[in-house]
Amino acid sequence: MNIAIDIPDDIGHVLAAQAGGVSRAVLEAVAIESYRSGAITPAQVQQMLGLNSWWATESFLHRAEAFHDYTMDDLEKDIAAIRDASHK
Repeated sequence: MNIAIDIPDDIGHVLAAQAGGVSRAVLEAVAIESYRSGAITPAQVQQMLGLNSWWATESFLHRAEAFHDYTMDDLEKDIAAIRDASHK
């Protein structure tokens, strides 16, 4: 899905200087906040950002200080997401 947003030019220039540019910075911010709120699982963060491993995902979330309690329901969602991804 493609989404267009307006960002003030001065902020856009700051984000553009980051690795990956504005689009990547916004995508990462959405992934982080969605994970923090419990809307998506780590497996979905991995898929959303195209990360190549569980370790890369955990490292990304750790650097972003994106933590929440990991419940059995979270584990079940992650397992389901991995199964879905492996069947595509």
